[in-house]
Amino acid sequence: MGTIDVHEFISLDGVVEEPSWTAEYGFTDAMGAAIGALCDQAILLGRTTYEGFYPAWSARGHDVESGGAFFNGAPKHVVTSTLDDPLEWENSTVLGPYDPKRIQDLKDSVDGGIYVSGSVTLVRALLADGLVDTLNLFVYPIALGAGLKLFTDGQRIPLRLVGTEAYENGVVRMTYGPAVS
Repeated sequence: MGTIDVHEFISLDGVVEEPSWTAEYGFTDAMGAAIGALCDQAILLGRTTYEGFYPAWSARGHDVESGGAFFNGAPKHVVTSTLDDPLEWENSTVLGPYDPKRIQDLKDSVDGGIYVSGSVTLVRALLADGLVDTLNLFVYPIALGAGLKLFTDGQRIPLRLVGTEAYENGVVRMTYGPAVS
């Protein structure tokens, strides 16, 4: 059985929207290694993230150093009710509209990790349905004051901290797992 491993770039006040604001902090080798460790078996994306990732990653080919080998070679499953197969990006298929049973079936069908990045609406649903095995928040030392947040008002998701890692650029990775019952 596979795992669902989420990674998000997030501000101190919870904003995850269009993370171009992260550029001023740089991207360290240790951050790259941490994210690379999450890139295992497959990719699960929401439609909006798919539409952003496809042009950015497909242009990189299968270069291992840039991550293109994983992003272009791995099977990509897109949760969407508006796109149809065949998708343009190689190894991409439509999973259909969000359905927790379908997501669980996907987890059951792989032996490794299923990587999720961005895809905020999808991640919210996965968390609410208890389908996320690790939530890796790369917290940037900035409060943005406005923007799309990972958690919505009224959404209560109990989690447990399983690890932290600080980077020289001021970013802290906090890794959470499901709360212990």
